[in-house]
Amino acid sequence: MQKTSLTALARNELELARAASSGRSATTVYGGHEHVLRQTVIALHAGRQLDEHPSPGEATLYVLSGRVLLESEGMSWSGWTGDLLIIPNANHTLKALEDSAVLLTVAKLI
Repeated sequence: MQKTSLTALARNELELARAASSGRSATTVYGGHEHVLRQTVIALHAGRQLDEHPSPGEATLYVLSGRVLLESEGMSWSGWTGDLLIIPNANHTLKALEDSAVLLTVAKLI
């Protein structure tokens, strides 16, 4: 059994993102390349984004804090603290409309 405070992780990653020249920071919470399930806390400083990239497979974003905009193929979805966004199976971007932290959950075949 392992217990992790997502609140504390999000707070820490946001501090790192604010200090980073890229305006972002991330840490793996569970899993990795050797697991089907992977969970990562990603923090983005306000106005920063993850540029367009392909879908990682079946994936969701849970907004731990802040407000984000997920865009794909001309459509967009905004997420606020507590929202769960289903990542489309297509190229997409993620932009922080304010300092934000999300929990990315991916189920990917090994």
